[in-house]
Amino acid sequence: MDGAGGPAEGPAQEALQSLSRRLQVQEKEMELVKAALAEALRLLRLQVPPSPLQDPGTPGPPRDSSPATPPGLPPTCNPSFVSRGTQTEVEVEMEPSPGPPGLSNGPPAPQGGSEEPSGTQSEGGGSSSSGTGSPGPPGILRLAQPPQPPVLFSLPNSRGGKDPLSSPGGPGSRRSNYNLEGISVKMFLRGRPITMYIPSGIRSLEELPSGPPPETLSLDWVYGYRGRDSRSNLFVLRSGEVVYFIACVVVLYRPGGGPGGPGGGGQRHYRGHTDCVRCLAVHPDGVRVASGQTAGVDKDGKPLQPVVHVWDSETLQKLQEIGLGAFERGVGALAFSVADQGAFLCVVDDSNEHMLSVWDCSRGTKLAEIKSTNDSVLAVGFSPRDSSCIVTSGKSHVHFWNWNGGAGVPGNGTLTRKQGVFGKYKKPKFIPCFVFLPDGDILTGDSEGNILTWGRSLSDSRTPGRGGAKETYGIVAQAHAHEGSIFALCLRRDGTVLSGGGRDRRLVQWGPGLVALQEAEIPEHFGAVRAIAEGPGSELLVGTTKNALLRGDLAQGFSPVIQGHTDELWGLCTHPFQNRFLTCGHDRQLCLWDGEAHALAWSLDLKETGLCADFHPSGAVVAVGLNTGRWLVLDTETREIVSDITDGNEQLSVVRYSPDGLYLAIGSHDNMIYIYSVSSDGAKSSRFGRCVGHSSFITHLDWSKDGNFIMSNSGDYEILYWDVAGGCKLLRNRYDSRDREWATYTCVLGFHVYGVWPDGSDGTDINSLCRSHNERVVAVADDFCKVHLFQYPCARAKAPSLVYGGHGSHVTSVRFTYDDSHLVSLGGKDASIFQWRVLGAGSAGQAPATPSRTPSLSPASSLDV
Repeated sequence: MDGAGGPAEGPAQEALQSLSRRLQVQEKEMELVKAALAEALRLLRLQVPPSPLQDPGTPGPPRDSSPATPPGLPPTCNPSFVSRGTQTEVEVEMEPSPGPPGLSNGPPAPQGGSEEPSGTQSEGGGSSSSGTGSPGPPGILRLAQPPQPPVLFSLPNSRGGKDPLSSPGGPGSRRSNYNLEGISVKMFLRGRPITMYIPSGIRSLEELPSGPPPETLSLDWVYGYRGRDSRSNLFVLRSGEVVYFIACVVVLYRPGGGPGGPGGGGQRHYRGHTDCVRCLAVHPDGVRVASGQTAGVDKDGKPLQPVVHVWDSETLQKLQEIGLGAFERGVGALAFSVADQGAFLCVVDDSNEHMLSVWDCSRGTKLAEIKSTNDSVLAVGFSPRDSSCIVTSGKSHVHFWNWNGGAGVPGNGTLTRKQGVFGKYKKPKFIPCFVFLPDGDILTGDSEGNILTWGRSLSDSRTPGRGGAKETYGIVAQAHAHEGSIFALCLRRDGTVLSGGGRDRRLVQWGPGLVALQEAEIPEHFGAVRAIAEGPGSELLVGTTKNALLRGDLAQGFSPVIQGHTDELWGLCTHPFQNRFLTCGHDRQLCLWDGEAHALAWSLDLKETGLCADFHPSGAVVAVGLNTGRWLVLDTETREIVSDITDGNEQLSVVRYSPDGLYLAIGSHDNMIYIYSVSSDGAKSSRFGRCVGHSSFITHLDWSKDGNFIMSNSGDYEILYWDVAGGCKLLRNRYDSRDREWATYTCVLGFHVYGVWPDGSDGTDINSLCRSHNERVVAVADDFCKVHLFQYPCARAKAPSLVYGGHGSHVTSVRFTYDDSHLVSLGGKDASIFQWRVLGAGSAGQAPATPSRTPSLSPASSLDV
């Protein structure tokens, strides 16, 4: 029994300690309330006019006298009282001490001219004004109330008040109350009150900036390539640009770097998609491109339908939208017809039946459709000699389709299937790729490492379209080409064929009769070959399963031109005085990127998941927090680990150096902030103390400009302040920190940024926030694949923002570079890194702002660009 009772003592003891702390806070508040009440009664006695019994000669109080300020209140404010809905509860409007959420006596809503419905509760419970009413539906934002003259008393609410301990809003509600005297602003997340004190320099919220910021963002560079789990994702256009995709962006890359544009190299981006792109096809003219996206959901959980965009690669203008509402789950494979100059487009979706459809490209109309198979379809293509012949391949099948166009009448076309027969050859589990030869034969690459040659039988060629599917095509030759699966086949201009292996990572060139001519091996750290495209001359472009794009040839080998992460990203920090930034994530790779050269400077295998990072102000070392409670300090030049320390066994969510580099703060999921003293070069660290007081895991923290204080947020929406230099003490009176200046602003909760929160937020909608170094704008990463740009300070309800899409997953982090010239954003599961150029008002190339087309934090007040 003792053993069973032991573990329960810990939570019980913690609960008792928590209750004790709350009781102490309440006692302090009561003392302040009593003092304020006594002072208010004194003032009332001074302001009462002389009674008839008073001696007329007795001098009354002077009208311009300035009574002393009650204890704990700002010197510029007079006390005022508002009934809280019962005859016995009277609350002072000003809050000298925050107290724990749900216990502090928050400012009530104003009565006259208020947009707050009567009867709405404030923090602490009771009705904020007389009359009946309800708190309103969850998620309603209460707008700012204008300052009004102090109200000494209001009549008791005779209609009955609400329970003072009841929640001020339902789950998901986000509400703001504004103090009559401008002391604090309060919002609610999941019904939990969050009080934020207004800096003394702000006399009215109306003085704060409104409207979207004059600065805008322009997508400068996208790091990464989606080779891990997609096919049909690498082609070369007529212009010489390489086209591929990652997240919701189709990238047009001209090898050689330099500024963007069709003639100058670099990157251009097609950003018309609203969810992740899954496949590409290039028109025979080498200019038009078709890209298919997956299905998704918007911020309200409503499905977004998959669709195919046909667009011009020179102008980046969408020409046609095909199949909106016709596909399920996503678009898995695409192909343009060749024999008739790309008049038709074949599409296979990701539904259970993998519907195969043929579309008129110019009209966007569907000509034929049929259920293809319940097995996965990995590739589709038109025969270059006859557009009536379509081939699909995938899991355990090769299908040959005969298409009758039905005289071009929508819906009149027919598709008939003829299955490829393996006969005496072993049937593979997958046939990921195929290619048409000039003589009409077809080569397939399969999961057994074999290349099979399929030839049309003589009887079938005399009777095209005839029944008897087993006679359509037959295997005429087999060659064992690779160890493991063959992921890619490519027909070169000279008639030879290239094959790319999975397990062996070999790239082999085959001549007539499948005779091996030349080969090369891709280095292991780049992964297996996923896609092959032929560039100018002998140059080849190779996409790999580890999201790298390589350039080279079989004789000289290959070098990377595009690299990226392969799993979910969370850690991001920017260099203190160079245009460099560092990323880490679930793929256990720590990567330093050169933002000027748009290239990977170096990478390191952490062996564990990296979740957060920060540069020392000297730039000589960087601290990295891992998911095991362990954190490392690495030399940025040698990549050597100079410190390896563990604090607890919970994951670390934030590491941050003080602005003078003397301290390092580490926020953990064990609810504590660990403080370390740091040597001048950042290489040595020693434990200085711990900040203990949060009741949930640490999410964000920032240092003050003098390096003595910390502001922190936690998973239960607390805002706490700490005196680090004074011994890591919790500052009980948060009001005293209202004017403190912060070296960085990454905390998502605080007066200066509370306007970024949307209506109806559940508290997890914002993953990351960053103020620019010039303190003019604040960037926000949300849970709906968007990056927002707000003015700073953003302390007005429903603040408008500029909204930027492109990520295909929750955006996990945003950071400005040291000179605010760029903003870096991380996609979560799409493993993408976007580098945005920050443009000032009126800058050349400024992205046009258009009404928001996609869900955003504040749909009614945001611009999607």
